Amino acid sequence: MIVKQKEDYIYKLPKKLIAQAPAEPRDAARLFVYSTKTDEIVFDIFANLARYLPSSSLLVLNETKVVPARLELKKVTGGTVRVLILFNEWDYGQEIKGLPDSGLGTGESLYMNAKPILKVISNQEEEFTFKILISPEEFEKLCDVFGRTPLPPYLHSKMDEKSLRTRYQTTFASKPASVAAPTASLHFTEDVFVSLDVKGIQCANVSLHVGRGTFSPVSQNMVSAGALHAEPIHIDADVAKIIAAAKKDGRDIIAAGTTTTRLLESIADEILAGHLYDGETKLFVKPPYKFKIVDSLITNFHLPGTSLLMLLDAFLQSKGANKSWRELYARAIEGSFNFYSFGDAMLIL
Repeated sequence: MIVKQKEDYIYKLPKKLIAQAPAEPRDAARLFVYSTKTDEIVFDIFANLARYLPSSSLLVLNETKVVPARLELKKVTGGTVRVLILFNEWDYGQEIKGLPDSGLGTGESLYMNAKPILKVISNQEEEFTFKILISPEEFEKLCDVFGRTPLPPYLHSKMDEKSLRTRYQTTFASKPASVAAPTASLHFTEDVFVSLDVKGIQCANVSLHVGRGTFSPVSQNMVSAGALHAEPIHIDADVAKIIAAAKKDGRDIIAAGTTTTRLLESIADEILAGHLYDGETKLFVKPPYKFKIVDSLITNFHLPGTSLLMLLDAFLQSKGANKSWRELYARAIEGSFNFYSFGDAMLIL
């Protein structure tokens, strides 16, 4: 199947449905439930998630943590440059990649309080490589103190930085490196986890550090190559064994988000063998695709033309769904669901 991005994955969304703030409380977000077995659609709220999951299921979550990766620096001329630091691609050495909001020349240095911080080494397809002019430890601390949460461009939040560091973050985030949140998990609260536990639903954590490419439109070159941007992934051996055992027992594996799904499907063989994995993935999940691990999916409503929407399409097709992603999105729009990062959630069973 040849994916025609603009024709197959573009839809119109009223601007009023682009959520500019998260639900308060988190689990008050609405939940769009679609059963591929019964073809039934139910509108509910996320607080009632446990009501729809099988009691024997295993919920897998991405425990990555968003870092304050947008840094404001000065040129030698005094001009301001804002750089999105790609922490998810950093190996804690003296070089790091970043995306500046204005042009820079090779060899040019960037400063904070008259102190040189970064120096441009190279520029390839608008992705810059910088030499860090202070120690990696100092740089990490500088970003933590002076950096800003890297919100997507369609979000014009009026929240202050302190609030954003809490609300554009899952309640269980523990592995700092992402430059975007695994947004399907923003709705989880302690009350939700308690309700899952009461129903006997087990939880397990993995990590995929989200890069800037996850939410970017897909080019035809990516489709032709069948590969996406690389993102670091990690799963502990004990978690892999829990997932493998659940799969062997015929229990449903519920993926919280497309990032979790991408990780699980990328290393399915290693997981089913119960092995630790520490590496990266370039997996591009698009139709047709046979899912090896994931049985059900919790996700948000995605931007047009993105790999996330293609993954959703592939999942629906793999489940033999009667309704397409386009029909489901039309129902969500008709029902005034909120879309994108701070928007509502969808559960596909």
